[in-house]
Amino acid sequence: MVLVLLLAGCTTTNTTNTPATPGRWQPRPGTAWQWQLSGRVDTSVQVPVYDIDGYENSAAVVERLHADGRKVICYINAGAWEDFRSDQKAFPAAVLGKGNGWDGERWLDIRRLDVLRPIMAERMDMCREKGFDAVEPDLLDGYANKTGFPLTAADQLAYNRMIADLAHERGLAVGLKNDLEQIPQLVGDFDFAVNEQCAEYHECASLTPFVKARKAVFHVEYEVSTGKFCPTAERLGLDSMLKRLSLDAWRRAC
Repeated sequence: MVLVLLLAGCTTTNTTNTPATPGRWQPRPGTAWQWQLSGRVDTSVQVPVYDIDGYENSAAVVERLHADGRKVICYINAGAWEDFRSDQKAFPAAVLGKGNGWDGERWLDIRRLDVLRPIMAERMDMCREKGFDAVEPDLLDGYANKTGFPLTAADQLAYNRMIADLAHERGLAVGLKNDLEQIPQLVGDFDFAVNEQCAEYHECASLTPFVKARKAVFHVEYEVSTGKFCPTAERLGLDSMLKRLSLDAWRRAC
């Protein structure tokens, strides 16, 4: 975790509650969730939504969660190349930038929509074929980081809208990961938000446009105790929990 809106300079604010396409899932505020990206997925957590790694989990895992009445989000990395993924050779060297602080990962030149669109389309196809209901495309805020490329806010808007369109073309819901500064421009393009550490950095109010549009905000903290962030999260309508940075099965929800 996008064509008509690909105009690079578009900054139109869209805070309306655009209805989801019939058949596409639309998570609402107040939806509990589990986020597990490492280890074998523990399917016993009693929540209606799971967010799991799209590559590391089979269609059978998704089917098992569906059988228990859960919706399942497909985690993919949309903003950085990873040397451990099966499609890592599909990325030409020209689009690989600086490391992003995680082993084996490098920022992508998101200006190259011509190169990245077919690669990301195949990743979305994988999510759909495994039966996922939605996509969490990570690292949708490269323009705000030291990527090795002169990325602009307009570049990021164009890329993020492309990602949203790819998901919607496949009947998948899609979440905006972080990228708080562009929420006013992107809330109409995405079906929910996924946020890390807005309480730690005193940014949670920035997610209000999603809640006002009746779109869920799935939120985690790593360093702040539940006693400190849960009252704010509950007041703002966020669906929040404390997780370990490893994103294993452990969780402590508000």
